[in-house]
Formats: sequence, C-alpha cells, structure tokens
Amino acid sequence: MNSADNAWNGDVEQEVVGATAVLTIHHGEKNLLNPGILTDLRTRLQKCDDDPDIRAVLLTGAGESFCGGLDVAAIKAGADPALFGETLTEALRIFPRLGVPVAAAVNGDALAAGAAFVAACDFAVAVDSARIGTFEVNAGRWPMIAQVPIIHRIGPRRAMENIGSGEPFTADRAREVGLVQAVVEAGRAAVVAQEWLDNALRAADAGAPGRRSVYEFASMSYDDALDASLSRFVEMFD
Repeated sequence: MNSADNAWNGDVEQEVVGATAVLTIHHGEKNLLNPGILTDLRTRLQKCDDDPDIRAVLLTGAGESFCGGLDVAAIKAGADPALFGETLTEALRIFPRLGVPVAAAVNGDALAAGAAFVAACDFAVAVDSARIGTFEVNAGRWPMIAQVPIIHRIGPRRAMENIGSGEPFTADRAREVGLVQAVVEAGRAAVVAQEWLDNALRAADAGAPGRRSVYEFASMSYDDALDASLSRFVEMFD
C-alpha cells in the first residue's frame, strides 16, 4: 500500500469482549469496502490470530448493514480497480489460514464482497430481513472475486442460483443452501454468533492446526487428505 491509500475513508473498529475480538466494518450507511478498510481488516485478523489472549473473532457491520460490497462508485470515479481487487483477494485469502474460529453476525444486507466474507467465516447468523449474495450481473458485471468463497462454501450449482440471477438469497434461503447456519430476529445475530463461538472455543483448545486442516483437507482429493491427516494425527499426540 502506498501513501495515497491513507486517503480512503472508513475503518474496522475492534473491541475485545472476553476472549473474543469483535471486528465491525464501519463506512457509511452500507459499509462499503475500499482498499484501506480491506487492508485494515486483513491486518486485524492476522493480529487477532497472533494474540494468545484472543481465541475467537466475531465479524459484523455497523448500523443496519453488514456490508454492501466494494465501493464501485469510487472505481467508476477513477480509483484503481486492481488495488481494490488485490486488497479484497488478500483479505479473503487469510480466512482459511487463521487458527481462531471466526463467526459472522449478519446484522443486515451482506451483498457482493460482503456475501463473500459471510461465506469465508466458519459460522454465520443472519437477521431475518437480511439479503445475502451477489447482484453484479444486473449491472453487466460478474462477481469474479466474490464468487470464490461462495462457491467453496455452497458449491457451484447453488452459487449459480444467486449469481446467475443477480437476486441475493433471502435469509431463509441462505440458511437452506448453507450460506448461513441460523436466522434470528433483529438484534439477535451477534448474541447467537457469540454463543456458537463460546462452544467453538473447545475446538480452539485442540490447537490452530485443527481449524486449518478443515479447509486444507477440503481442497484435496479424498486419498490425499487421508494421507495428510495421518501425519497430523501422529503430530497431535506428539
């Protein structure tokens, strides 16, 4: 990132509650993402993972929106799309590498890249009014980057139900396809997500390699994953 990137507005607020770091995307009414916010989010996630006192992360948005995606208006006004794309991919890339569990409290619409972050988390709870998914095809674009975690989370056919139509999932449909695990009334998303994190701390006690192995093995063939699991099994007892 160069010095010009410091001009991007918005930030990621962090509050530590017990052993959980609550990261809140804060930028305007829709919490749109820009290179500064994306870099801040990635940096905070890595620092949370490196901090022995933080054992879980809760990701949410400020106000009544989780995240409306990238600030496309800024790109149309002349901002470098490559910078937006690079910082978005780097922010999404870190999720499978974290050792701490990450839950999304989807307090409102999670659209485009916002839906990608929901998919990248281990667990997601959405309020019943939330829309979750991409809409880019309606504007003549394809969600090239945002689709990746969504495809990995729910598979290409269910992903195309949303991507190909440009209609985000309702919260209930997002639960049916596996993009979120629970739907709750307004104001309850963070509470239920934290309850899941409290239970997940037992998995965290088994060590960071355990969480990472879920994503690593999912990308391997069945036999290769079994081969890799054998050595991890022995290391676990060592």
